[in-house]
Amino acid sequence: MIDKPMDVLRQYPVRKGKRRKQAFRDDVQAYLKTLGYESTVEKGSLGSRNLVIGNPDEAEWLVTAHYDTCAWLPFPNLITPCNPVTFILYQLFVVLIMFAFMGAGGALVYLLTRDGFWAFWTGYLLLWVFLVLMMVGPANKTNANDNTSGVVTVLEIARNLPESQRSRVCFVLFDLEEAGLIGSSSYQNRHKKTTPNQVVLNLDCVGDGDEIMLFPTKKLKKDADKMDALRPGCGSFGAKSMSLRESGFSVYPSDQANFPYGVGIAAFRRCKWVGLYCGRIHTHRDTILEEENVNLLRGQILKIVCGAAKSERKMENESL
Repeated sequence: MIDKPMDVLRQYPVRKGKRRKQAFRDDVQAYLKTLGYESTVEKGSLGSRNLVIGNPDEAEWLVTAHYDTCAWLPFPNLITPCNPVTFILYQLFVVLIMFAFMGAGGALVYLLTRDGFWAFWTGYLLLWVFLVLMMVGPANKTNANDNTSGVVTVLEIARNLPESQRSRVCFVLFDLEEAGLIGSSSYQNRHKKTTPNQVVLNLDCVGDGDEIMLFPTKKLKKDADKMDALRPGCGSFGAKSMSLRESGFSVYPSDQANFPYGVGIAAFRRCKWVGLYCGRIHTHRDTILEEENVNLLRGQILKIVCGAAKSERKMENESL
């Protein structure tokens, strides 16, 4: 039984497979009920199940995270969101590993059979095996940052959101992000009438690093009012900081990409030669979830969504 959001780290470290996901959703729904929330499970593509907390058709804000567990990889999924050179080099590295795996298998079959036909098709099959294992392979058993951190933070924000603001915010835990943003895509298709106007604050890998960055979509960057609503949450907080990436190269591959007014939120470390980076994830080294980051994000996101309500009330009063 979950008594507080951080219990997810200990009780549900792996959320992969039908049975484990069901147990996690059931426990989270029972916990949310004690807080006075109504929640539903929405079915989506390829068996995905999204946990929706609140009323998605009335909300102005969506606060989201994916809850599914990634597959284990022998190397980390390195993300360098503001450095185009290292971002491209890492993608090339992954492609090189894939073709090396393919080539080694094909070469072995050729040495054993001297048959080019079977060597080629063995290599081709191994390429697809590699791709499938990257997305839906055996679960990585340590997922503190990716994405237990996002799940815990969403639940913390829900726990502390004033009841007077609950109609303005809907919380969604997406399924099958690791398989290609499937859960969030299904959610967007189901709620086509409301999502075009909602700001989506998507928390993914927020537990490891001192620099928390907000990555708005291109459409959101062009909306001055919505960008202004995000700024009150930014600033320096001792060793920690929270910043809004308004210009320059930036890419953060996560569920916010499926929404016109999406904001990807993640925490990063900094290296002299690379800049901001997120490492460790998808490997056994993903063991860090800083509760200080959860508390910081809880406070600042509440400031963003509740601050927007105060601004609207102020404008209404001034117009009277």
